[in-house]
Amino acid sequence: MSESVFVVLCEIVGTSHQVTIRREAEDIKEMVRRRVTPNNEIIRMMSGSMREGFRLEGSDVDWMYWPNNYRVIMDMSQSDYYNTANTTFILSDSTESPPGFTLLKLLTPPTNRDLRSACVRMNNRVYISSSIHRGLTCSTVFPNSTVHGPCGSGVLGGLLEYDIAFCFVCDFWPPSASSWIDRCHSWPASKVVGDIVRNGCHFVAIGHSLGPHEHEEWRISFSQAEYKLVYSMNHCQFLTYGLLKLFLKEVLNQQSEETNKLLCSYHMKTTIFWAIQQNMLPHWCPQNLLAGFWVCFKLLLRWVCEGICPNFFIPQNNLFLTKVHGSAQNRLFLQLHELYKKGLACLLQSSSIRSYIIDVLYNPRLSICTDKSIMRSEVDYDKELITELGCVNITGVDLCYITKAIHTIEQYVESPKSLYQVVTLWYLTAVIFQQTAFLLQNMYTNKRANKQMYIADKKSCHMLRLAAKFGCISDMLYIAMYYYKTLRYREALSAIEMTKVKLAQPYLMYNRHVDRERYTEAVGGQSWSTKIRQAVAWDIALGTRICYISELIPEQQSALQKGKARTLIIPVFVMLYFLEFLCYRHIDTTLSQAALDDLQVLVHHDRGLYISDIYRDISWEILGICQQMAGNLHAALYSYQQSLISESSFSDIQSATQGRIQDMVQLTPHQYQ
Repeated sequence: MSESVFVVLCEIVGTSHQVTIRREAEDIKEMVRRRVTPNNEIIRMMSGSMREGFRLEGSDVDWMYWPNNYRVIMDMSQSDYYNTANTTFILSDSTESPPGFTLLKLLTPPTNRDLRSACVRMNNRVYISSSIHRGLTCSTVFPNSTVHGPCGSGVLGGLLEYDIAFCFVCDFWPPSASSWIDRCHSWPASKVVGDIVRNGCHFVAIGHSLGPHEHEEWRISFSQAEYKLVYSMNHCQFLTYGLLKLFLKEVLNQQSEETNKLLCSYHMKTTIFWAIQQNMLPHWCPQNLLAGFWVCFKLLLRWVCEGICPNFFIPQNNLFLTKVHGSAQNRLFLQLHELYKKGLACLLQSSSIRSYIIDVLYNPRLSICTDKSIMRSEVDYDKELITELGCVNITGVDLCYITKAIHTIEQYVESPKSLYQVVTLWYLTAVIFQQTAFLLQNMYTNKRANKQMYIADKKSCHMLRLAAKFGCISDMLYIAMYYYKTLRYREALSAIEMTKVKLAQPYLMYNRHVDRERYTEAVGGQSWSTKIRQAVAWDIALGTRICYISELIPEQQSALQKGKARTLIIPVFVMLYFLEFLCYRHIDTTLSQAALDDLQVLVHHDRGLYISDIYRDISWEILGICQQMAGNLHAALYSYQQSLISESSFSDIQSATQGRIQDMVQLTPHQYQ
């Protein structure tokens, strides 16, 4: 009977193949990011459910950021492993803190302004205050973030919730978690344990509310260890974890307002970790999926009854200590117990799987297929990887950075990799070549060294052509941008026309939209390089520290000043008509107006097919720029206003928009009287 639920969870959570694609694509992106990040820059790591391989509807995205030149050590001898000249050391002092928490004592003078401001003195020693640090860094990435636990939280474009934690990294396993190593007899495998221990832990900015130094303490974070543990689950265990998350969201948190904040997804994760390690179910397989869920539910019920949820790595850290106690604990237990008395019928309250549970309960002998017979078409897996690749963001700021990135990719090319990691490396290579081409061009602009400029131009053109071979259809537009920037308008229009023809193909895969039959007929069974070059398009990503075309400099500067991740994303069809308009202005005004008309129709009438909601602000902005250049000031003003009032402000270009409106009104005030 569990097999039916197994199948539907594969539909909701993903097959093992889909989950592997998500994980391996993100892993290779992170490895490259870490290798190329300069010592004095910030490292970023995806964590939480997205990193674990979930893509559940309504899930948020979690990121951890930490300074690359800061290291937490557990004792002074560990500093010998580092270059002391360029490393700031922080000592973990947990002697007065509850299990799982610590004070961070600063050993060397900080170079970071926020860190200096977060320092407090206690007992003639300098410590980093978690509460001050959290307040100072909360809005570093996205300006309107609010403090939520150790994170800065908010919603991007009114659609995507995020949690961003600024933390510190430690390359050593904390002594307080040493018992976890001794506990790992059956799960996870010794190779996984070794990998987890070698990679240490993090410290996030939140103290224990019952500890003696709540505002100064930091919590030990095992986020990196946790996603590696989830990776080591078999797919049935992973789906059970997914079912627990759905049960929390759709059943447990719907019981009453009094208790809907007491349990969280971290409690579900902790439950299944303990259930697997303590071998509470001998065989985790599709036939036993509901049995696995029930084992975890009973364990959770027992914990709530006792008021103790032991942290998986440091069991002395009771995760229920500050919330699940007293009358709240009693109410929660009674609600869980009522669900327990219903047995598996309690899952009928889950909107996602209710209909399948009904089939199971009334047809216990129902014969259902298992994992190996769950059908996914080639298109499904292609869409999965294409979606993951569309999130690639390796933004170089100088040629040294770019050179390091290329060398890093060369090293990975020579090591064993899966197909998905190979394809990810192709795309990273294309991104790096594009950035290098424009960096070279910017270096030699307005210089009199004609020979050097000629050589740089040849190299740039060559790299952009290579990028188009590694990349997808839309990468041709970077060639068009380069030709436009270097005043070769006819060559740019030639690249635009080639791109336009390919984008018009009925089998195009873009923004997860695709005609499955035509796609399969056109490129089914062909190599990934062929599929990407012939049938795939992504939006255009412009690093905000690199000048691609001068008309967008204010928008790039606006996004950069807001502290946003250093990329401005533009829908590919918007960029196509934008470039066509710009080039034809120098050749044929009639065709320029035709391109503007096409852009106007697209921006005014598209309903999410070619312009995602989160990119409507930049799309209106570009339409306004074109209308202003064409002399239609009233239309331009309307477009700029639409950009400002877009439900999404994802691009963070408001200051550029306001500046354009102000300049337009000041230069031609009579037009608006």
